[in-house]
Amino acid sequence: MQLSFRGGIHPPDSKELSMDRAIRRAKAPKRVILLMSQHIGAPCKPVVEIGQSVKMGEVVGAPEGFVSAAVHSSVSGKVVSIGDYPNIIGRLGPAVVIENDFLDEWTPLNDRPDYQSLLVDQLRHMVKDAGIVGMGGAAFPTHVKLSPPKEKPIDTLIINGVECEPYLTADYRLMLQNSGEIIEGVKILMKILGVKRALIGIEGNKPDAIEAMKNAAANEPEIFVFGLEVKYPQGAEKMLIKSALNREVPCRALPMDVGVVVQNISTTIAVYEAVRYGKPLVERVVTVSGEAINYPANLVVRIGTLVSDIIEECGNFRTEAAKVIVGGPMMGFALSELDVPVNKGSSGILALPAESLTHVDDFNNCIRCGRCIQACPMGLMPSMLSVTSERGFYEMSKEYHLFDCFECGSCTYVCPSKRPIVQFIRLAKSQVRP
Repeated sequence: MQLSFRGGIHPPDSKELSMDRAIRRAKAPKRVILLMSQHIGAPCKPVVEIGQSVKMGEVVGAPEGFVSAAVHSSVSGKVVSIGDYPNIIGRLGPAVVIENDFLDEWTPLNDRPDYQSLLVDQLRHMVKDAGIVGMGGAAFPTHVKLSPPKEKPIDTLIINGVECEPYLTADYRLMLQNSGEIIEGVKILMKILGVKRALIGIEGNKPDAIEAMKNAAANEPEIFVFGLEVKYPQGAEKMLIKSALNREVPCRALPMDVGVVVQNISTTIAVYEAVRYGKPLVERVVTVSGEAINYPANLVVRIGTLVSDIIEECGNFRTEAAKVIVGGPMMGFALSELDVPVNKGSSGILALPAESLTHVDDFNNCIRCGRCIQACPMGLMPSMLSVTSERGFYEMSKEYHLFDCFECGSCTYVCPSKRPIVQFIRLAKSQVRP
């Protein structure tokens, strides 16, 4: 019997637009805007000056805390500006702007063909130096996840190959095209964590990816590849742990509290490249899709590239885009302008026409139908969270476990009154402390 989690929804996945598009490299941009905060935790401090020449892979932002991640230049060229620039949610933050000289001259990298013999502390330090974060969207510094306290022993590593958000196919293509590198990355992560078991979970609607990963892991008896029920949000950490191990992560707790660490497919490859080649996280695969884009694609994109440059790479819009989203349509962020840079957690850029959107300008009152409660994978009462927030009773919303919501959007998707439940929840979170 296949394990699963309670709740969840089944939105159209729309992956056919890009799933057959092999990963290709986007052309290098004329300039990159490298935000100093591309991760959960303390922002970085710029360590370069205007007019300074830098090389690819050179540190331009140094972390100022343990929960932070270094920022490296994704091009070679000259620093032309240091100041505040908007991110994908419209907030201004410090950034370093580099004009590309198109020489692609790398800072010296530490190539380690003997990486399998390295000590655990060496491996963990290499991951930290590479500035790797969770690339599924959460952007939590990876070296922190790989440093659980001694009182919380880890027995299982789970690799998240679910990619349950509609439209996104970057991890799917990586599993087809780079399965060997993924397995090597898994082995590195297992060594760092000291675990003897790794599970790679992939939704059942990707049978070719499951087969590719099983073939790649055929000689690794401690790595298991398995299919999962197709249901959103199957790729959320707590849901994945429930489906894979039948373990429930308590409210306000972390996966490490139940002996598990979860890593994303893209993150796993980044770990392999950092350890094997000394390569910092300066680029990532991004799905560019949506019915309004001319040529959907899966692109290797330099961190700091403007969204407008990436859309131009894909032939611009084939029809008017009513909304452009960075990430997936369920948990991503709609842009107010296109001249903003992609960051380490930007898994997708979606251009959606008006006919594919559900407008909620004239939402109605909650009718107490309970559909949002049935859909919530966390077992919350989204209806009450939205009502209390709408009426300004922000402190009361905490009584309904406000901060256990991870904003998957399942409630908003099923609401017959078209209420912007997630937006109400975000408003309440911004008004109260955890």
